[in-house]
Amino acid sequence: MKKVLIKNARIVNEGTIKEGDIFIEDGVITEIADSISAKSPDLKIFDAEGNYVLPGLIDDQVHFREPGLTHKETIETGSKAAVAGGITSFIEMPNTQPQTTTIELLEEKFKLAEESSYANYSFMFGGTNDNLEEIKKIDPKTTAALKLFLGSSTGNMLVDDEKVLERIFTESPLLIAAHCEDEETIQKNLAECIERYGDDIPIELHPKIRSEEACYISSSKAVALAKKTGARLHVFHVSTAKELKLFDNKRPLKDKKITAEVCIHHLWFNDQDYAKKGTFIKWNPAVKTKKDQEALLKGLLEDKIDVIATDHAPHTKEEKKNVYTKAPSGGPLVQHALPALLQMYHQEKITLEKIVEKMCHNPAILFQIEKRGFIREGYKADLVIVDLNAPWAVQPNNTIYKCGWSPFEGTTFKSRVTHTFVNGNLVYKNFQFNGFQQAERLTFDR
Repeated sequence: MKKVLIKNARIVNEGTIKEGDIFIEDGVITEIADSISAKSPDLKIFDAEGNYVLPGLIDDQVHFREPGLTHKETIETGSKAAVAGGITSFIEMPNTQPQTTTIELLEEKFKLAEESSYANYSFMFGGTNDNLEEIKKIDPKTTAALKLFLGSSTGNMLVDDEKVLERIFTESPLLIAAHCEDEETIQKNLAECIERYGDDIPIELHPKIRSEEACYISSSKAVALAKKTGARLHVFHVSTAKELKLFDNKRPLKDKKITAEVCIHHLWFNDQDYAKKGTFIKWNPAVKTKKDQEALLKGLLEDKIDVIATDHAPHTKEEKKNVYTKAPSGGPLVQHALPALLQMYHQEKITLEKIVEKMCHNPAILFQIEKRGFIREGYKADLVIVDLNAPWAVQPNNTIYKCGWSPFEGTTFKSRVTHTFVNGNLVYKNFQFNGFQQAERLTFDR
C-alpha cells in the first residue's frame, strides 16, 4: 500500500484556509487533520513548509491537437504543461483530425490518453448537423459533455441547421457545452475588412470582426433554446459584458441549468494589448475592451460566471506570425493559467478561495466528476502546492508547450507551482517530471 503524508500545509478548500496535514493511501485522501504522525517503511513525507495546498485544477476546455495536428501539441506534451501549471484533470475538445464525432473515434482518443497522459483525462463528443443518432448513444457516465460550435469552426462542426439544433438540445443525454459566435455577423464584418485591407487586416480589428454583437446574438439564442427545451447548457468563454445579462447567481451551481465560464486570456488581456502582442493574442472569441475585461471579473466574483478555463489551443510561432486572415486563433495557456490567477490574487483582484472555487470545485460540480475537485477524505489525491513568494519570469527555456512560446513571455509571476500530485503520485516538482502512468480516465456521477 502506497502512503504519502503532506505536512505543514495551508489547505485552501471549500471557502477556507486551514493549516494542517494530509494523509494519502493508494491515491486517496484518507485523513486531514491539524497534525498527523505516521511511520511506515513505504511512507513518503513531503513538507509543504507553510505553502498553500490546493485541490488539483480541472480544466474543462483544452485542445491538445491529437490526433492529426501533433506538430502543435500532443496529449503527452499538453498534459505535461498542464500538470506544471497545477492542472491535474482536463477535458479535451473534439475538433481534432479526424473530428471526434463517432463513438469509435472517441474511444480511440481515450486510448491515446491512457498511453500518454500525465493528467487525468476526459473528452467531449462533437456534435454536427448529421450525427444526432450517434450523440444519443453516448453513456453520460463515461463522457464529459457534448461540444457544439455555434460559430465558425473547422470542418463540418458548425451546427447551423436550426431544426437539428433544437433536436440536439431536446435529445442529448449529455450536458451541452457551446462555442457561441454568430457566423453571419462575423462573415459580414470580415468581408467589409477584407474589402478595405485585403488579407493584412490590422489585428486591432479582430474584436470588431468577432464582435460583441456576434457573441450576444449566438449566446442569447443558445440560452433561449436551452430554456425552451430544458437542456443543460454551459456557455464557453464568455467575452463580453453584454452577455452577462444572460446568466444569474440566484441559485447554487448544482441547481443551475444554464451556466457560463470565462477564460484566463479574457481576464488578463484587453484590446490595448494587441499593439504589443499582435496575432499572438488572437483568440475566438476575441479579446475585447477593458470594460468587458472588468465586467467579466465582476461577473465571476458575483457568481454569474461559474468556471474559469483556459481554452488552451496552441499553434506554432510560424503559424501565428501570418497576416490576419491566415493567422489561426488560439494560444497555449495551461502552464501559466494558475500563476496568472495568483498574480491577480497579489493584485487583490481575487481571493485564493475564489480561485479554488472556480477552477477546482465548480468544474467538478458542473460536470459531476466523481471524487475530484475538493480536498476531502475519500477523494482522489489530486493536489497542488504553490509558493506565493517564488518569482519567476516566463521565458522560452522554461515554457513546456510543444509550440515553444507563451502569450505571457516577458511576464514575471510572483508565485509558482512547486509540486503537483495526480492520484497521490508526485508527477511534477519545480520544472521536473516523473512518469505518466498515474493518470486516470475521469468518471461522472450521473
